[in-house]
Amino acid sequence: MAVRNDLTVVALGGNALVAAGGAGTIAEQRAVAQRTMAQLADAIAAGARCVLTHGNGPVVGNILLRNEALAGTIAPMPLDVCGADSQGGIGYVLQQALQNELARRGIRRTVATLVTQVEVDPHDPAFAHPTKPIGPFYPADEAAALVAARGWTLCDDAGRGMRRVVASPRPLRIVEADVVRLLVDEGVLVICAGGGGIPVVRRGTTHEGIEAVVDKDRTAAVLATQLGAKRLVLLTGVATLMRDYGTAQARPLDRISAEDAASMLAAGAFAPGSMAPKIEAAVDFLRAGGREVVITDPEHTGAALAGAGGTHIAASLS
Repeated sequence: MAVRNDLTVVALGGNALVAAGGAGTIAEQRAVAQRTMAQLADAIAAGARCVLTHGNGPVVGNILLRNEALAGTIAPMPLDVCGADSQGGIGYVLQQALQNELARRGIRRTVATLVTQVEVDPHDPAFAHPTKPIGPFYPADEAAALVAARGWTLCDDAGRGMRRVVASPRPLRIVEADVVRLLVDEGVLVICAGGGGIPVVRRGTTHEGIEAVVDKDRTAAVLATQLGAKRLVLLTGVATLMRDYGTAQARPLDRISAEDAASMLAAGAFAPGSMAPKIEAAVDFLRAGGREVVITDPEHTGAALAGAGGTHIAASLS
């Protein structure tokens, strides 16, 4: 496999460790991580230079469930701390899986997980209109009590019950980007910015955590831009994007320009809750100087890093 050795940020999908329909046991998580890291290890063996980031669902949701289940016994942690917990746990599983796969290939490389903060604007309009559902479902009476006691915003979630919603502000910058760059320059394989990063706001010369969830693909795009990466690979549940998805005329999109992607996005061709954020992130990255975005599934990670397979969105097709 011939791979390109320009720096690439690889972003695993939201359910980075839990297969669809899975129970989420640690054995399942390790098995999912092993399959994806095997492909990544093959690409690294062929010369790929990568930084890895990932989603944190449903792991962070389970952390929140434990928070609520034991709230009367153990003080629950705020959302930013829960995000940090998920970064550490998921990062550990991915880090160990990648180390093991590299060792099986006789490759000695250091893999490190970095707990990573992402700065957001405290005045981002998203804080006035929280939309990201998190945590358990509540009956109406319990939801009302939580609103009164904790000041939460809760909304009905598809008729399944009331659920807390939080803001999803745009990421501005990765606080630890310089550390990531130093590690990469020393040959370290870095896992960072998991779950969209830990959202923080700047207060003068300091930072403090804030209750929010940042879109992981947008954070991946910001990370790639700050690192000067040429390529961003977004791993999701489909091998390629489809034009006219769900119709008899559906056909794969192998290669499109950033402007084509932006036009299709504006026309509503991508679902708001799933593929649209990926396209927004792709366009942002390419307009900020990136060369290429590849969208595919974990099974085609190696092909994506070799410039084949998946949907390739280029800054320009000329």
